[in-house]
Amino acid sequence: MSTNITTTATTAATGTASSVPTLGSLLRGGAAATVLAAAATTAVALAGQTAGISLDIAGAPIPQSGFATLTVIFSAIGLLIAVSLRRFARHPRTAWIRTTMALTALSLVPDVLVDAAPTTKMLLMATHLVAAAIVIPTVARRLHA
Repeated sequence: MSTNITTTATTAATGTASSVPTLGSLLRGGAAATVLAAAATTAVALAGQTAGISLDIAGAPIPQSGFATLTVIFSAIGLLIAVSLRRFARHPRTAWIRTTMALTALSLVPDVLVDAAPTTKMLLMATHLVAAAIVIPTVARRLHA
């Protein structure tokens, strides 16, 4: 049994069918991507720590759970943005990709500025990029072009 991720709408003018992603599809896919991204960022942080990279910022360690927690929080904010773009943007997928790419780039700025070892900064940036690589395309596929 497969999950129906789209609805079919018949276009009156042409009589053809087009595939329009549903809000439920967007939320289910976004939630699944969020869970996967949270697990992935935690795994990346753990792998870095296992390889000897410190998770200390200004002398205080980042808890492993912090990676999953922040990934879930910011992915949920991203989903709210996607829902808004789905409703109000003329081209939601394009707007989503542009917005999230800009936000991903901005999310790297604190990592560069934080009081931490260069390897720690790189590891933090890697977690941001891993989460973005999972969530952005998953949500984009569920938005109308």
